[in-house]
Order: sequence, then C-alpha cells, then structure tokens
Amino acid sequence: MIVKNKYREKIVTFGGKTGHFQLLNGLKKYNDTSLITAVVGTWDSGGSSGILRSELGVLPPGDIRACLLALMEDDEQQKVAQRLFDDRLKEVSGPLKGHSFGNLVGVRLDHIFHGQDRGTDAERELFRIKAEVLPATLTDLHLVGMTKKGIEIDGEANIDNRCEKPNFEPKDRIMRIYFTTHADSNPRVLEAIRKADKIVFAPGDLYTSVLPHLLIDGVAEAIIKSKAKVYFVLNLIEKEGETDYFKASDFVKAFNFYLGDPKRLDFLIANNKKFEHEVVKVYEGEKKKAIVLDGASCKKVAPKLKIIKANLGEYLIKDHLLRHNSENLALSILKNG
Repeated sequence: MIVKNKYREKIVTFGGKTGHFQLLNGLKKYNDTSLITAVVGTWDSGGSSGILRSELGVLPPGDIRACLLALMEDDEQQKVAQRLFDDRLKEVSGPLKGHSFGNLVGVRLDHIFHGQDRGTDAERELFRIKAEVLPATLTDLHLVGMTKKGIEIDGEANIDNRCEKPNFEPKDRIMRIYFTTHADSNPRVLEAIRKADKIVFAPGDLYTSVLPHLLIDGVAEAIIKSKAKVYFVLNLIEKEGETDYFKASDFVKAFNFYLGDPKRLDFLIANNKKFEHEVVKVYEGEKKKAIVLDGASCKKVAPKLKIIKANLGEYLIKDHLLRHNSENLALSILKNG
C-alpha cells in the first residue's frame, strides 16, 4: 500500500459493513491508522451473524469482521484474509455449513477472551491492526422500526428486507426506530468521541446501520459536547424500504432528529459524479434512483452545514454494484475541516 500523504488526525467513524468498509479502506491510506477508531453496530439479526447470535447468544460479528479487514494495512494480507473470512465452509456438513469463517473466528475469540470487546482486541493483535475497532455497545439489542402508518417492523433484518414483503408500500416511510431494551454505551467509545478531531458517519443503510448508533446511551450527548468536526457521508443510491424518495435534506433531517441538535452537523459529503446511462438503467430496474442533493433545503435544516462535493461514485462492473470510491471519500474528509 502506497501512502501519498500522512495525516495525523484522531478520527472516530460510525457505521455498519459495506459503506464503513469503503470509508476505512480509504482513511488507512492517508491517516495514521493508530489514530483511527471504528465504532461498529452490534444489532445485526440477519445471515450468518444472526444465526450465531440466536444459537450461541453472542453479539453479531459480521460488521466487526468487515471493519477489521478494511483496516489491514498490507494489501496482500488483506487479500488472503478476505478469502479466509469469506469462506462459507460449503464442503462441510452439519451446523457450520454456510457460516462465514471470519465470523466463526470472531465468535471463538469473543468466547476465549470473555467478551466481544476483548475478543476484537485479540483479533486486532492477531492481524496486527493498529486502528481501534470497538463494538458500539456490549448490550444485546433488538432494533424495531415503525412506519408512518404505525406498522412495527421487528428486527434489523426485517427492516433491512421489508421491501421483499408482499404488503410493502414504498411511501409508508419509516418514521421511528428504537431498541426494545436500554442500550448501554461502551465507555471506550465515549472516550474516543471526547478525544476526536473528526467524527464521521459512514455511508450505509440509514435506519439499520447509521442512526441506531445515536440511540445508545450517551453517544449523541458526547458528540454534541465534543469539539470534533462532525461529518455525514451521503449515500449514492436510494435504499428500497428505508430511503425511498429521499433527497439529501431528508437524510440530514433524520440525522438531526436522532442527534438532537440541528446546529451540530458540520459537513455533508456528497457525490457530484454523474453516473453513466447504463448504470442508471440498472438501478432504475431495481426501483432505485441516485440521491438528489438539494443543498438549499439541507442548509435550512442544518444552519452550520457545509456541503463538500466530490467524485465519489464508482461502478464495480463485475459485481454490478455502485460503491463509494474509498480514496476520494477519505481525502474529502481529511482535506476539509
């Protein structure tokens, strides 16, 4: 990995898996990794993580696994680790079949070291990762969403996949999310916020990966009191079932509501790259559109907000997916504020 410039800023990031991975994968190339703290959601209830959570009584490991992978500084190490982590044990029979091997490693370390925080620290040592990766909370949490019509959606996975239900109505927006039990904060997260120069909310599913962090006891309050600059990275594309028909100002409104202070958000990071016609058609076929940046409306709901526009979107032809360009995203944060 070639580092073009070395920043030394204390950066705390919040997020889930894919968008958080892209953000961290870029930040590690330009910022001193020992000064990066990735705060990762622990309320996932789907896939391998969800099964391990229900069967073993552990906190879900999947998003932490992705962030650890992103923060590996050696490119070859990351490539080998990704193949290992993503292996699904397809050739075996029995209860391990289909589980991500990376998830199993994380779960065993959590067991050996008596807790997800200590298990994650051990995994960092194992893979020589300098950055901190912290579970947002050590509480076993259950996320619930409520729509405009008062329909309750039980569990992160069901919120994430609500568009697949036969009675799904895109205009029946999610209006509220909450945990069914008190969400205790991880003291190390609050300490990292207090010391931060920059706090960044990664791109990701708004109501299942991003905003739930602000429901955890003390997190929003710590951010409001912090002297750090606060950044929110806007998604590239609508998420069906969560952000249908959303413009940039809708994201900002939702963020301000859960943070509790409309004047605290400093920067909105937004894509200004026009997508190719073929890419637009692919996503329109999936009933998804690019997020419209309505800058004037954003500034009305967040008076101090500065909008940073950058060439952020890249289309992965092999996977037919749009992703944030990790290097451009990192530099748009590091060079501003």
